[in-house]
Parts: sequence; C-alpha cells; structure tokens
Amino acid sequence: MQYKELCGERISRLGMGNMRLPTRGEGFNAVIDEEKALEIIDYVYEHGVNYFDTAYMYHGGESERFVGRALKRYPRESFFLASKLPSSELDKNRDVAEIFEEQLSKCQVNYFDFYLLHNLNEGSYDVFTNPARNVIPYLLEQKKQGRIRHLGLSSHSGPPTLKRFLDAYDFPEFVQIQLNYLDWEMQDARQQYEIITQHGIPVWVMEPCRGGRLASLSEGANAVLRAADADRSVASWAFRFVANLPNTGVILSGMTQLDQAVDNVATFSSNTAFTESEQKALEDALDLFRSEVNVPCTACHYCDGCPAGLDIPALIKIYNQSRVQMGFGVMMALSRMDNHQRPGNCIACGACVKKCPQNIKVPEVMSAFAGSLEQMNPPGPPAKRR
Repeated sequence: MQYKELCGERISRLGMGNMRLPTRGEGFNAVIDEEKALEIIDYVYEHGVNYFDTAYMYHGGESERFVGRALKRYPRESFFLASKLPSSELDKNRDVAEIFEEQLSKCQVNYFDFYLLHNLNEGSYDVFTNPARNVIPYLLEQKKQGRIRHLGLSSHSGPPTLKRFLDAYDFPEFVQIQLNYLDWEMQDARQQYEIITQHGIPVWVMEPCRGGRLASLSEGANAVLRAADADRSVASWAFRFVANLPNTGVILSGMTQLDQAVDNVATFSSNTAFTESEQKALEDALDLFRSEVNVPCTACHYCDGCPAGLDIPALIKIYNQSRVQMGFGVMMALSRMDNHQRPGNCIACGACVKKCPQNIKVPEVMSAFAGSLEQMNPPGPPAKRR
C-alpha cells in the first residue's frame, strides 16, 4: 500500500469512503448490508488502508453508526477517522456543539482524526461563516482540546467561492474536492486544484472514479485503455490520474463490492506513475469518450446576446456533464443560476444557430436538457399539509 506524509501523519493514499456501502433493498428503504460492508472494510484494513471517511448524512444518517461499530474492532490508534459537519443541520437552527457531540457518540470515539465543513458552496458559505452561529470558532476550540486533530473542508463550490474562503480563513489543513480526469476541465477541477495548491494546502480527492462512471467509459474508449495495458482495469486509470498529481493526498473510493476493493488495493500497491505512452493512451481514450457523448461546443461565445438571456456555452457545458452522468455536480452547477437562466427558458428562436461555427442546433440541446431535468424532478401536485 502506498503511503504519504500528510498533516504530520503517515496516511494510506487509498482511503475508504462510506457513502456508497453495499445495501439491502432499494431507494429510501435500502439499509446497509453490514455483512458485505464489514467484509470490504476488513479487506482494505488488512491490506494497509488506514483512512476511513464518513459523514452525518450518508446512508440516511446510518453510515456514522456503522463505521463506528466496524472500526471499534480495531485499535483506535491504527486508523484515521474523518467525518463532516452538515450545513443542512445548522440550517435547522441546531447548535454546532449539539451536532458534533452527536457525531462523536454515533461513531463511538472521543475525537475525530479529520473533521470537515461539509460541502462548502455558494449556499452554505454564509451558514458556516456567520459569526452568530459560532461554527468556526467552536471547531477551532475542539481542535485546541484535541477532539479534532486536523480540521479542513470539503467543497462543491465554484472556484471563486473556494478562493474567497481560502483567502479569508487560514485554518484548513486540507481541502477535499471532486477531482478526476473528466472533471479536470468539465467541472473546473483543475482550477480548484490550482487554487488550493497555491494556498499551500494538500488536496483530498473525492469521486476519483466519478461515482463509478469512469470504471467503464464507452466501448471504443475502453478498448484504447485495455490495448495499452490489458492487465489493468479501466477504473485503475482514474485512480492513477489523480495519484500522479503532485499535491493530492488521500484518494477516496466508495466501494460497494469486494472486487472493487481488491482492484483498488492492487492499484495502490503497485507503481501508479504513467509512462509517456500510457499518458497518451488516456488522452486518446478521453478524447474518444468525449466525442461520443459531448455536444462539441468550444465556448467561443459567438452566440452571446441570446434574446432569452441564456448563457449558452455555460448551459452546454453542464449539459455535457449530465450526458456523462446526471447527478449532484449537475444540480450544484444549476443551483448557481437563477431560474430564468435555465434551459427550459429557451424560446427556440434560432438566433444562436445562425452564429454557431460548430453548427450546433442549440434549441434542440436546450429542449433535451430541460426534458432530462424534468425527468429528474417531474412536476406534480403540491404536497398536502399535515
């Protein structure tokens, strides 16, 4: 297992995320399949993984309880436990101390090795930083008392908000962001990585395999990677990409099956560096994958001046994200836009089509995007009051 000195600790490069544990049942009725989950935790622990990440909200609040029970079987000094402070609970006017004490109790520990502000974004910025809530002073006091050993944050914000926070506060010892070879450009991960690096802070990686999406690309792209190295899984290329960035520290993976854990351990137990030919193979595979799923917008902005006031290049960028995988990142990007800036407001006038050097049929794209969003959030009757 590869290790790295981070925050004064010797930490495994591979960390286990506990947001996607194996479950029994589906949807809201799904419960953690503890037998299978323990098998995964035991395997990675026995193979050198010493960093375990959970959060208040994961698995409907049950992840912290399960992780606490699972790790209780091991010597406390043999692992690092990370959890996170949810802004959503603070928004319910709960006191930060109440939440923190509850998390310690659920995890059956007296301290957290790593503790994070969870999901810094444009909406939660003021929740975390409002002096009246006393969030940051309280957490710094817990660190002083040794109940938090290392304090950081996770961020799904845009680069300006991330920079604003890091310019204003000097306490984060690490920053956790969504980082993978697809989002390097698609979701501004490169810019976020550079902002954090410029502040002299190590980067913790979440979603290196983009929720499993990069475990299998397209048939053609997969073939390129397998031709370059038939013995490596497609998923391993995603982990190797982030491992090769010099300022990355812990690389988290949510493992729902034992074979994923076995593959991840194998990846981080061997040389993760890319040869020149392997780097070229990954670039070729990514180009092929993008060509098969993406609308070929170059963000030239010839279409500026939309009569409906839409930022067409920005919307196509988000639409391309949704074509790869509709999920949290897409919804976060849309949440930064006012309702009148969203794709459903396209009036299909065609003015943009006449200007586009790529001949993109923008109204069709906006219609498809709006339709996919409606499928995620279908309209319906208002909920009855109780």
